[in-house]
Amino acid sequence: MKDELWDIYDENKQLTGRTMKRNDWNMKPGDYHLTVLGVVRHRDGRYLITRRVMTKSWAPGWWEVSGGGVLAGETSEEAVLREVREETGLDVSGWEGGYLFSYKRDNPEEKDNYFVDIYRFTGDFTEADLHLQAEETAGWMLADTEQIKKFAKEGIFLHYSSIKEVFE
Repeated sequence: MKDELWDIYDENKQLTGRTMKRNDWNMKPGDYHLTVLGVVRHRDGRYLITRRVMTKSWAPGWWEVSGGGVLAGETSEEAVLREVREETGLDVSGWEGGYLFSYKRDNPEEKDNYFVDIYRFTGDFTEADLHLQAEETAGWMLADTEQIKKFAKEGIFLHYSSIKEVFE
């Protein structure tokens, strides 16, 4: 996926008709890309979280939920279903839940402005259903809200402050 393209959005989250190469952080003021996070909740109330591989350049070994960039021409929902399937092996398309909310980040110094669409899906799955993406994940756990808060307090849970209401 070396030449993976992302759509560029304006400050109102409308498509501009332009694209950018993935991770080509040279965005103009007012340009944004779109990412998604897919929170997977087991029917028993615990959440599927994965641990980032230690070879990641950013936040190695931290805990997170599935997510990634929305490809050019892809909808937010298509992207979150793809990311969850790629990273966990789970097809959550028929599960209870869906889109919850979005947030926006402006990082002019890094030339990386983005929107994040947050989804939550609830369903039944077993360990046998999980097929983790080895190059992305170094393990997983089913964590309750208290465990996730503990990781967040330790500073090792990605995006917690932006998505904490998903776990309440």
